[in-house]
Amino acid sequence: MLDTHKAVRQIDPVWGRITEEAETAVAEQPLMGGLIHACILHHKALDKALSYRIAAKLCSNEMSMVILREIVDGAYEAEPALVEAARADLMAVYERDPACHRLLQPILYFKGYQAVQAYRVGHWLWQQGDWDLAYFFQMRISEIFGVDIHPAAKIGKGIMIDHAHSIVIGETAVVGDNVSMLHSVTLGGTGKEEEDRHPKIEDGVLIGAGAKVLGNIRIGHCSRIAAGSVVLQEVPPCKTVAGVPAKIVGEAGCDQPSVSMNQVLGGK
Repeated sequence: MLDTHKAVRQIDPVWGRITEEAETAVAEQPLMGGLIHACILHHKALDKALSYRIAAKLCSNEMSMVILREIVDGAYEAEPALVEAARADLMAVYERDPACHRLLQPILYFKGYQAVQAYRVGHWLWQQGDWDLAYFFQMRISEIFGVDIHPAAKIGKGIMIDHAHSIVIGETAVVGDNVSMLHSVTLGGTGKEEEDRHPKIEDGVLIGAGAKVLGNIRIGHCSRIAAGSVVLQEVPPCKTVAGVPAKIVGEAGCDQPSVSMNQVLGGK
């Protein structure tokens, strides 16, 4: 087994580490062996493990796990960037979430990570014109994870959604790279307009728990939105906003607020 791990690490260091963590977890708690073998150790690469996990979580009497896994595998084969984004998201969660101690955890347990990976497949389906399948993915992601992301929304890589309960991201929303947000965040519209009506979140933004960003407004890169804020106007880069309605209360406090995850107003 050690020789196998060494070979895997040389080919894919991230997946090699995940499989090592999985072996250790099974040794420490044999009762978890069935789950960990099914989700991790029976697979040769990250994309296969993710397709299994997504299909297992989203399947129902209406759509079997076998069919869903074929859909996800097809998406990953057609668009390798989906797997690249999944890797970036995985590292983002590991590096930013103090509750994440192993790369294994997001794949097995963290609904924010799982929901984003399922959304990515739904978004790919949307881009292919498979709108009904994309809507099915959106529905099941909302039902299973409590995360409602329209499949047309555009989301970059290196995304970390902590806790992930009650996340809502609208159809014309755009989220850049290396964005972090906490639970109960809404990126929504302000009325019944049908055109471009949702926020544009630039790279490196940190959005606190319960924050609502409404309308076709731009949130500048490396800015910070305090928990519970309602943002109705554009936010310049590298600023902190807070309040209802939100106003600029200072600088962002650091170069990469989405990485530091410092949510204390005035904190460095």
